[in-house]
Amino acid sequence: MSAERKKILLRLDPAVHDALARWAGDELRSTNAQIEFLLRQALAEAGRMPGSAGRMRRPGRPSKAETEGNEE
Repeated sequence: MSAERKKILLRLDPAVHDALARWAGDELRSTNAQIEFLLRQALAEAGRMPGSAGRMRRPGRPSKAETEGNEE
C-alpha cells in the first residue's frame, strides 16, 4: 500500500470502544485495524467494496519485507 492512508475522527460510546478494543486484542489487531476489518467486511457483504481498495495488512507485527522502503 503505497497510497497515504486517510485519517478520520470517530466518536464512539465508551462501552462500544471497550468492546471493540477487547475484540481487537483477542484477534491480535489494534482497535483501528479491527474497525477497518469490520468496515471492509460490511462493504464486501453489501457488494460495495471498491475494486481499487488495497489489501489489508495481516494481524500482528509487520514483516521486514513490509517495512523495507517505508523508512523516512
